[in-house]
Amino acid sequence: MNRQLQLAVCAFGVLLASACSSPSSPSGYQTPAADTVTKAAAPSGPAGIATAQTPLGTALTDSHGRAVYLFVADKGPTSTCNGPCAVEWPPLTTTGPATAGAGVNSALLSTTARADGTVQVTYNGHPLYYYDDDKGPGTTAGQGETSFGANWYLLTPAGAKIDND
Repeated sequence: MNRQLQLAVCAFGVLLASACSSPSSPSGYQTPAADTVTKAAAPSGPAGIATAQTPLGTALTDSHGRAVYLFVADKGPTSTCNGPCAVEWPPLTTTGPATAGAGVNSALLSTTARADGTVQVTYNGHPLYYYDDDKGPGTTAGQGETSFGANWYLLTPAGAKIDND
């Protein structure tokens, strides 16, 4: 084999090995591994909590108007939603103290450490979560859902669950 052909084959091998080592779509977006999905969604700064009007009354949201939920299976501030649960119901995490918007009682706002080392926002002792089927601000598809062994509810500004019944 001549020297130029050897170099070309070697370069092709390096490119092939590189492509195989990090899967990506044609657009270059790399899908995170299942165990890193919740960490990838972590905000770059403090999480903000606000309120918004829903058909069920005033409910807590993040600072962008996206609904947050409590999980009835959580007893106290420690989250019991991990693994596949945290993929469907991503925890509201923060990299600093959570901030209270209008209508939010800052005395009820806190954080708790998760098993994976991230910091999750709590309200009135309830860890807060998003629902993956909510498609943006004003969506509350998770309200009253039963999954992962318990129900999920929106919260009032007083920190109580909003019950559909």
